[in-house]
Amino acid sequence: MDGSSYLYRAFHALPDLRNAQGEPTGAIYGMAAMLRRLRGEGKLAIPATHGAVIFDAPGKTFRDDLYDQYKANRASTPADLALQIPAIHAMVKAMGWPLIMMPGIEADDVIGTLAERAWRQGVRTVISTGDKDMAQLVNDHVTLINTMTRDNGPPERLDRDGVIAKFGVPPERIIDWLTLVGDAVDNVPGVSKVGPKTAVKWLQHYGSLDALIERAGEVSGVVGQNLRDALPWLPTARQLVTILLDCDLGAQWTEVGEALRLQPEDDPALLDLFERYGMKSLRREVAERSGLAGGTASGGRSFSSGTGPNASGATEAAADAPPSLPGAPAELHYETVLDASALDRWLNIIEAAPLVAFDTETTSLDPMRAELVGLSLSIEAGRACYIPVAHAYAGAPEQLSREQVLARLKPWLESSKHLKVGQNLKYDLHVLENHGIRMQGVAHDTLLQSYVLEAHRTHGMDALAQRHLGRTTTTYEQVAGKGAAQITFDQVGIEQASHYAAEDAEITFQLHTVLHPRLQAEPRLLDVYQRIEMPAMPVLQAMERHGVLIDTEALQRQSTELAEQLLRLEGEAHALAGQPFNLASPKQLGEILFGKLGLPAVKKTASGAPSTDEEVLEKLALDYPLPRLLLLHRSASKLKSTYTDKLPRMVHPRTGRVHTSFSQATAITGRLSSTDPNLQNIPIRTPEGRRIREAFIAPSGHRLVSADYSQIELRIMAHVSGDASLRRAFAEGQDVHRATAAEVFGVSIDAVSSEQRRYAKTINFGLIYGMSAFGLAAQLGIEREAARNWIERYFARYPGVARYMDDTRKQAKERGYVETVAGRRLWLPEINSPNGPRRGAAERQAINAPLQGTAADVVKLAMVAVQDWLSTERLASRLILQVHDELVLEVPEAEVPLVSRELPRIMGEVHPLEVPLLAEVGVGVNWEQAH
Repeated sequence: MDGSSYLYRAFHALPDLRNAQGEPTGAIYGMAAMLRRLRGEGKLAIPATHGAVIFDAPGKTFRDDLYDQYKANRASTPADLALQIPAIHAMVKAMGWPLIMMPGIEADDVIGTLAERAWRQGVRTVISTGDKDMAQLVNDHVTLINTMTRDNGPPERLDRDGVIAKFGVPPERIIDWLTLVGDAVDNVPGVSKVGPKTAVKWLQHYGSLDALIERAGEVSGVVGQNLRDALPWLPTARQLVTILLDCDLGAQWTEVGEALRLQPEDDPALLDLFERYGMKSLRREVAERSGLAGGTASGGRSFSSGTGPNASGATEAAADAPPSLPGAPAELHYETVLDASALDRWLNIIEAAPLVAFDTETTSLDPMRAELVGLSLSIEAGRACYIPVAHAYAGAPEQLSREQVLARLKPWLESSKHLKVGQNLKYDLHVLENHGIRMQGVAHDTLLQSYVLEAHRTHGMDALAQRHLGRTTTTYEQVAGKGAAQITFDQVGIEQASHYAAEDAEITFQLHTVLHPRLQAEPRLLDVYQRIEMPAMPVLQAMERHGVLIDTEALQRQSTELAEQLLRLEGEAHALAGQPFNLASPKQLGEILFGKLGLPAVKKTASGAPSTDEEVLEKLALDYPLPRLLLLHRSASKLKSTYTDKLPRMVHPRTGRVHTSFSQATAITGRLSSTDPNLQNIPIRTPEGRRIREAFIAPSGHRLVSADYSQIELRIMAHVSGDASLRRAFAEGQDVHRATAAEVFGVSIDAVSSEQRRYAKTINFGLIYGMSAFGLAAQLGIEREAARNWIERYFARYPGVARYMDDTRKQAKERGYVETVAGRRLWLPEINSPNGPRRGAAERQAINAPLQGTAADVVKLAMVAVQDWLSTERLASRLILQVHDELVLEVPEAEVPLVSRELPRIMGEVHPLEVPLLAEVGVGVNWEQAH
């Protein structure tokens, strides 16, 4: 087994799995599972008597001396992978596999030498690898198997015919083929512009690389010249790609003997390792097989998802939960409450309990339309009940009425003294309010606890139960079906529904007992949870509940105008193309742009066709009229389908308003997301986009008041970087972009031109998003060298900003996360990725995330403070929207002066920084006018 090949593939193939101690475990899990499958039963098993797992040893080999750029493009081993390597080595040995690492000899050469010795001894050999270079080792005695094929399909097996089918040449010509093509993974250049097809054509025609070299003068065209240019290099390239077959491996490995015999698994060692690294199902198998103690009661599962009202809707690949996690209680006491005496008994139980987990089951995921079908309660691990109130299928047993149950529970539900915990309680607040109940005493939410602790992971109940409790839950699909066959919960049999619903409440209670202590152990995270997330939740629920009024007639008029505009643009596009075509078809568009009109292909799709995405069209639009028209058509089409057509259909029939949903637990930065409809992405840079905002209106006798934080992320940058010049500009109330232009261009503030200010604004905002000189040059339409000079001058004038960026990148790489001013952790799973583009994106995110995250914290605190003030002053004004750094309120005309005056003060004081926070207020009859 090619351990080095699979080590990296296992690491990158699996999600960021961790054990209870937070140690990374994905590569360990992947390698352990693969090793056991190779020796176990089923389609991957290989009935071998001898074997070994081969790893690269640290240090140089002869190839590094031969070519100093060998593997130069490879990133260093990711920190999370390096932490797992000792455990993987221990796992290999405990599973009975000999482990070989030879200093100064690459794993490929060890494998090649062992395979050569084995087949010469008459021993049939299977090499388990994902490395194409190994194809050169295949012969009648040596076969390759790749156990990590795409989509977990059947393993790829390559004998001689398989190599020919895959590469177009037999195994004895793979070295020649690799020499011509090169090896990008190991940074071995081949012949320029020669790909697999050309290499195969040459080798089939000339027979071998040596024959091709002798007759290189016969190859015509540019590619022939490239071949001749590469002739001095080809002998070195051939040496680099040739796997050695005669390495000195020492006396121990001279033949396939006892040293290479596969040994029985060391069960006690495996049990310890599987427990340490949280591999529950593997540990259970070993415990059951060996008779050793330590098996666990509930099995793991690879995928868990939640789609019921209690779940976030995300799907997560979860590692087996460690046996040290709580698991299921020894006994589960789930009760179905069907009569008044049982209801009274449970009412007495929850009134005496210090904390109760609460959940609802309903007819819909739409919180404004959902009707209560039943509710569940839990007061401790293993004990819960379900109270059905509206199961309406044929033969359903008699239930207490919804009105009777809610009347009995209302005093408890509306009591602030009786504390409740739930999973995504914002949804349950809506459901109860649909039935006239305003729940109080909301103390905890496990969805938000998970979000604060691990924002980069999923927060659905099924995933949380697997991750933190080691429990596999009943999914919504298991009781209600899925797809077109899915039934509503009121049609689910009460016996099934009762277990599912009671489990929801009981799991929630147990999750709280695990997650809340973890928050209490991290005071800054606990503060984010208690001071920001939990208080923001009821404010968001009230905003969703109130909704926003829209002018449907204005949107319908605009929709008609957009339809006319689309027809006109389509006709103009057809005229420019010289023929009709489907503007929405990438294939037809590509044929017109790059085939008929001969426009340059900016980039290609995965299939090799020229791309027609928006980025490409924007570049082409600078020089060509048709791409410009296509962009206008796409923009108008999106506005029509997403807003002017859709928004009027989303008006709630009872309220006459549009009700968006604000998610707290989506963005890792802490920002809210708006869905159904998404009101955060309405374009405001075009007149058509601004007209859509005009359709968001105030009711009669009211005005909309918008309060928008000014340059909040730049102000936060001034705070976190400590840069004196940047802080001074804000403290003195200067135009920060004009002040930056004065610094960068070396002129007085009064002498700054509008063009210089525009450049400075682009630099200011670009750098906080990690923009490079390349990006800045593209943004401003200048040479990259000029952009680089301006960035250098910027950092010379603002050294604190440069220091902040350097320190933040370093901290992110060391810790795997960055923090907001308030202490929210912003996780960066790719910060040490070996993939350069991914790592670069994570580094840029590391710079911006503390700024954007702190801004998100500030906005949430502002929402809470504004709502507290409105309630204290008993004002009729209502918060209705939060978009980016802006709060929008619906305000009675009589309250407009007071609200306009107090909003900037309240918003400026919520999160004291070393520079002042400034909120600018606007008033209007519609959102656009107020903004």
